[in-house]
Amino acid sequence: MRLSRYFLPVLKENPSEAQIVSHRLMLRAGMIKQAAAGIYSWLPLGFKVLRKLEDIIHEEQARAGHIAIQMPIIQSADLWRESGRYDDYGQEMLRMRDRHDRDMLFTPTAEELVTDIFRGHVNSYKDLPLTLYQIQWKFRDEIRPRFGVMRGREFYMKDGYNFDLSKEDALHAYNRHLVTYLRTYERMGLQAIPMRADSGPIGGDNTHEFLVLADTGESEVFYDSAVTDLTFGDREIDYDNREQCQAILEEFTSKYARTDETHDEALFNQVPEERRRVARGIEVGQIFYFGTKYSEAMGATVQGPDGKPVPVHMGSHGIGVSRLIGAIIEASHDDKGIIWPEGVTPFHCGIVNLKQGDEEADAACDKIYSALTALGLEPLYDDRKERAGGKFATMDLIGLPWRITVGPRGLKNGVVELTNRRTGESEELSPEAAVTRIAEIYEQIA
Repeated sequence: MRLSRYFLPVLKENPSEAQIVSHRLMLRAGMIKQAAAGIYSWLPLGFKVLRKLEDIIHEEQARAGHIAIQMPIIQSADLWRESGRYDDYGQEMLRMRDRHDRDMLFTPTAEELVTDIFRGHVNSYKDLPLTLYQIQWKFRDEIRPRFGVMRGREFYMKDGYNFDLSKEDALHAYNRHLVTYLRTYERMGLQAIPMRADSGPIGGDNTHEFLVLADTGESEVFYDSAVTDLTFGDREIDYDNREQCQAILEEFTSKYARTDETHDEALFNQVPEERRRVARGIEVGQIFYFGTKYSEAMGATVQGPDGKPVPVHMGSHGIGVSRLIGAIIEASHDDKGIIWPEGVTPFHCGIVNLKQGDEEADAACDKIYSALTALGLEPLYDDRKERAGGKFATMDLIGLPWRITVGPRGLKNGVVELTNRRTGESEELSPEAAVTRIAEIYEQIA
């Protein structure tokens, strides 16, 4: 993509309405534009990152054997009356009536809808276990939407739902989801700590939130600093192996880590004093086991091995996809702008032409661009007739992890400059070597 043909409406000044770094940088980098309070249009750069995160989630869900579906954004209130949640959910639910005077709602979550799908098509225990998930827009009418996509009213979310014959089976599904989320967040360049949490209106006794540590987090968190030393890495997982999944859950949840809603001061004081930490965290996901809460209320049963009907055990599992972008920026930025981790960057590298219109510089940039594209990579080529300082400022603001700078002076010596956005370190390489280096970097994280 050539920047002269791209839609990237960057802002030079900090927007007055933006209170936190991620909101400010997303507006300045031309990623989003507010359409109404807590509701945003996603512009090309922001939309590309949204799709990158979505792809990673789909890949990790497929790895665990979970099946993607797509449910509607508008639901019938009748299903929520069946579960008993319609009147209990509160004013966050956006309610409406259609032209036939039927009560409808804009989806805040989809336990009822997916349970209705299940009960209409699954009748036997032989069809279990089953996990269905979607990535879909949701709406919760926040009384005070703020912080951009971090606390918006409309948001993009992965929500998954497991159906199992027994509590033991459903808790394995819970563990399996915890493992998939650990892998997912690490691929996005995040350390998301699973913390014991409160279930809220979803219900259930077993629940963990995944939180990214950040000064602007909405939750106060208490944890043993030893949890920040844990990494999932590239270990191979058999998702059908209950012992293996259980062991990973114990590894990542045995040390103290809780939100303020479930904090236990007595337990926290058992952590060695030098490892006790109190901080702020951004919630980026949550997993629940809630048993037969919805299946009993809505008649979602299967014929068990003895031929008798059994209500299925369920859980739900969510990742705030749009909120994740804000969390990544909060965790990865500097005073110049965003610093994207390689796994989620909208473009793999930027190409800056220091002298647009110079025949040799133009040809070298075109050759580098074509070589990277031929390798399946997406470069962003700044071919605008702008001063060099402005081009560098734009690249720093939008946060591409690598930049190749091409100018007549370097080309006379047969070199271009490769710069690491995170460290600021640069090295001179031949154009061919720079392309090879970029390819090697992304091969390692594939």
